[in-house]
Amino acid sequence: MTIRFGLLAFPGVQQLDLTAPYEIFASMEDADVHLVWKDTAPVISATKLVLQPTTSFAECPQLDVICVPGGGGVNALLEDEVVLSFIRTQAEGARFVTSVCTGSLVLGAAGLLDGKKATTHWNARDFLAGFGAVVTPGRVVRDGNLFTAGGVTAGIDFGLTIVAALRDAEEAEAIQLSLEYAPAPPFNSGTPEEANANVLARTRRRLAGSRTAREAIMARLPSVRHRAG
Repeated sequence: MTIRFGLLAFPGVQQLDLTAPYEIFASMEDADVHLVWKDTAPVISATKLVLQPTTSFAECPQLDVICVPGGGGVNALLEDEVVLSFIRTQAEGARFVTSVCTGSLVLGAAGLLDGKKATTHWNARDFLAGFGAVVTPGRVVRDGNLFTAGGVTAGIDFGLTIVAALRDAEEAEAIQLSLEYAPAPPFNSGTPEEANANVLARTRRRLAGSRTAREAIMARLPSVRHRAG
């Protein structure tokens, strides 16, 4: 049976949040993978890679798996009712509702994280509680049909986890082998706990602009204000 995947392709998306799971989903047998946006005009990722949506919200079929990637462009989506309504509608009929990195904040803004275990990029994890989520660190966190992944590269682990859940572990392992996914990073600084103080401070400065803008947006969201009160 063909499985329909849909990944949101929006301006300012972190391309690896999208392309890592896309590569894995597209490698699965009997997979139909869509890049979805309001229209099919090209969008520019956070790192200036041009992406081509394959279907619009209006033309998108019911998806088996809906995935919201993260990136700086997430900030605008948190207050975009057109996007949030599309996600809510698709989530009603989807087998799995998923996100990578800060895409989970969009699921939260759509009202889909209340009481659910969820994760996101380490620099945004504290925002999850504002959406009623049970903050749960991890590369991939599952709560029922909700799957959320940590930051950026966790999208690879996430993609393989989804394939195993849809088909079986052997299919996921075959894709892992075909992609030669055997991580051996040259540095041990992939988490705040592993990185030294200088690297952590430098990274926080690099991410500060988007985080400050996100804090202001969170303060405006009615659902978050209600929880804070």
